[in-house]
Amino acid sequence: MKIKTVTNSILFLAFGMLSIQATAQKINMPAPSPLQTVVQKFGVGEITIEYSRPSVKDRTIFGDVVPFGKIWRTGANAATKVTFSDDVKLDGNAVKAGTYALYSIPNKDAWEIMLYSDLTLGGNVADYKAENEVVRFKVKANKIPMKIESLMINIGDVAPAEAVMTLLWENTVISFKVTTEIDAKVMKSIDESMKSEKPDYFRAAGYYFDNNKDLKQALIWVDKAVAENPTAFYMFYLKARIEYKLGDKKAGKASAEKTIELAKTAKNDDYIAMANKLLAENK
Repeated sequence: MKIKTVTNSILFLAFGMLSIQATAQKINMPAPSPLQTVVQKFGVGEITIEYSRPSVKDRTIFGDVVPFGKIWRTGANAATKVTFSDDVKLDGNAVKAGTYALYSIPNKDAWEIMLYSDLTLGGNVADYKAENEVVRFKVKANKIPMKIESLMINIGDVAPAEAVMTLLWENTVISFKVTTEIDAKVMKSIDESMKSEKPDYFRAAGYYFDNNKDLKQALIWVDKAVAENPTAFYMFYLKARIEYKLGDKKAGKASAEKTIELAKTAKNDDYIAMANKLLAENK
């Protein structure tokens, strides 16, 4: 009877402790490796990176905390995820649109970068399977003079069809180029716009000018754009650039002067300076 009473007391105490734990107020504390989401518009889509940011904390990272020659989750906690809304190439390697886990094998002078289709692997790299690997390539590892305390993955040098993805931590930086095909998509969009009730003549003309396409067609479109927007100084500036590129200095001069006139009314010093520079370059 005494044993039964003691047992019941222990069970009651254990239940009480569990109840207290279940109802205890959760303490709000900073995460040791806070989550970071990077969203970068790229091409006609975007790139999203979701990763946790571990810190150095007076440790030796590469070659110690992160061993050389071993697969690393390239972050902390869950796997680092990279999403491409459109097909891309990483360092020249084709990758289809989708979401991938980012793994790497750091070494002193070079890293291997891998995209992995299984997003649930996380840090269980002992279960890494080659058949789930989407792409693998090598990049050079460089040293930098300053210390980067928290892991940083970003996208820079963003141009219409290319950018650079960079990873920095401790005194190491790696980077690789990301490229995408935009011309076919933009040309299709222009074609659809021209068939619509409100064609975007200005942007179509700008794309043709910037990409060395049919300048005569670009001029037709920009003429229609300024006819619809007679006070748009920035449209006259594009018109002047197209005319000069076509070799029509007289028309280019007139459009540049019109740009200055309209920009003065709008109090836009930038376009006044740009148009004056264009005139000086085409005397």
